This record gives sequence, structure tokens and C-alpha cells, in this order.
Amino acid sequence: MNGDNLSALLWVLFILVLFLLNFTDIPQRMQLMRWSRFIRSKLAYIETLVTSSRNKAVQFISRVLKVNKAEEVVNNFIDNFFVIEPVSIEPTDIIRRLEHLLNVRDTKIKAYAEKFLPNVPKELRYNAIVVLEITSVLNFVYKLLRHYFLLGIKHNNWALVMQLALIIPQLVKELEGYHRAIDAFTAGKPVGDSAGPLVAFNLIGLSERRPIAEDTVYSVVDFEGRKLYVIKAEGPGAAVGKPGEAVARIVEELKGRVARIITVDAALKLEGEKSGGIAEGIGAAIGDPGPEKIKIERVASKYNIPVDAVIVKMSSEEAINEMTNKVYEGVKKAIERVKQIILEKTRAGDIVVIAGIGNTVGVY
Repeated sequence: MNGDNLSALLWVLFILVLFLLNFTDIPQRMQLMRWSRFIRSKLAYIETLVTSSRNKAVQFISRVLKVNKAEEVVNNFIDNFFVIEPVSIEPTDIIRRLEHLLNVRDTKIKAYAEKFLPNVPKELRYNAIVVLEITSVLNFVYKLLRHYFLLGIKHNNWALVMQLALIIPQLVKELEGYHRAIDAFTAGKPVGDSAGPLVAFNLIGLSERRPIAEDTVYSVVDFEGRKLYVIKAEGPGAAVGKPGEAVARIVEELKGRVARIITVDAALKLEGEKSGGIAEGIGAAIGDPGPEKIKIERVASKYNIPVDAVIVKMSSEEAINEMTNKVYEGVKKAIERVKQIILEKTRAGDIVVIAGIGNTVGVY
């Protein structure tokens, strides 16, 4: 073959390849194969996280809590609990309807735990509930990702598979954090989200805890001539309580004679920000779906009470895992910031309501 024939053959091959790449779906099919292999490997890894979490939950319930048929308890929970959101296109009274559904859900889950864990102390039972919910979340996300992947493959929907391939690495990181969180709750250790209750604990000390709402307590302490009503979830079990309802009840009992409401909570940091940083703002720092937050806002606006917010910044992984030294340093800064707000913005003889928002696991 002489040079002219070789050159002509190369040009034909080039034009053929160019045609195949631009006028057929071969490139998309090749990409689909690559993305499929990648997603399958990630799904297999997520499945191992689900299996490991399920095994940890079973071991905790059987070995630590000494409950028979632990595997049945875990499997029934993770497959049988869900909540349907209220109708949102008709917003009238949506908060009341949402609160009702959340209360029914919580009651059902606690009844389930009491049925299968009857002789387990309350704080350990609450820790077990969180462990079961973490396992349930991992299982649900795995099944959802698998559903969309199989749907994309079934219909050769390369756009759907591409989107999964792009987001699944980030989701894996989040799910790894959930998987590790089980160890903190089975051990009953404070997590990052315990920052608010830990601030409240440091203000309360060993003062008497009085019940004020479901799984929620408060203490009355004196500080520099001010009377502090400090609210937190009842510990040391994994509970968040009803801080909004507690704040509203206390303010109403005091007939609005409150100089200030201060809420303290964990908050997700932005990428590039340091864990354990704190910030001060205005409004109710509480990450619930709405019912608890709106109770604080309503009672504050009713009596024209200023509402301050102090947050401790952390990543989503830090929020659900054992509290790190950086987050704990942020808690200490938050305690000092709360004291500073009280001294600078109230006077001697004033009443201040402080709510430490978050999961109080490991915090009495």
C-alpha cells in the first residue's frame, strides 16, 4: 500500500469515526456503560453500609439491651414506618396539620419501642430509637438510589444515570457519616447536635430540672441579678423534646414579663468555614420542620420580646457523630457569648428565657 492509498484510508476512517461520534448514540451508550459501572460499585458499597448498620442495631438491642428477637425488631422498624406530608397547596393551618402528623409519628415510634423494649430504661430506649431511625434512613436512601438507577438503565435514560453518577459520591460521604453515628448513640455520647443542650447544661449545673413539655425540662437559675429560665430536652437519652412549646408555656406563665429569649443550636457551616465557629443573630435558632419554631416566633411577637440566636457551626457529619474537640471549643465560646448577651442587653432584675436546642444524648 503506497502513501496515497494509506492517506485516503486514514481520511475515510477519520470521517467514519467523526460520523459515528456526531450522528449516532454510540458515545452516549459508551458513557452509559461507564456511569453504570461506577454507580453499581457505589451502590454495592452503600449496601454494605446498610448491612453493617443493621448488624450494629441488632447487636445493640440484643447484647446491650438484652432483648430477644432483636433482628425482628430492627427489620420491622426500618421497613414499616413513613410519614406522608400534609397538603401544601392549601396552606391554611398547615403548621397545625404538620405538627399533628409529627406527633402521631413520634407516638407510634415510642409505642413500638415500648412494646418491644419494655424493660429497657427510658434513656437507652430513646438511644435505640435513634439507632433504628439511622438504619432506616440508610436503607431508604439505598433503595431510592437503586430505584432511579434501575429506572435509568431500563429506559436507556443516560441523562438520569449521569445525574446519579454526579451526585452519588457526595451522598456516599453523607451516608458514611450516618453509619458512623450509630456508634455514638449506642455508646450514649454527646454528638455535635448536642451543642445547644450542652450550653444549657453549663448554665443549669446541678439545679433542679422541672418538666415543662414532652421530654423537655427547665431550670431556674440566677445570673448577675437576672433570673434565667433555661430549657433543654430531658437527658441523657437521645431526645430533642419540644423546646418551642416549652418557651411558649413559660412566657405565657410569666404573662410576657420576659426581657429576652435566647436560642442556642448547632448549625451547618459553609464549605471553607471552620468547625466550632460561632455566630450571633436574630430569630429562633431551631432546625425543626416548623411547629416548634413558629411557637417561639408567635409568643415573642405577641409580647414584643426580642429573640436572639447563637449558633455553633459544624458539618453535617459532625452534627450526628461524637462531638469533636473543635465543636466542644465552640460550645465553650457559645456559653460566653450567651452570658455576654445577657449582661449587655438586659438589666438586673430581668427575666431571660434560654433554650438549648438539639439532641441531648449524653447530656443530663
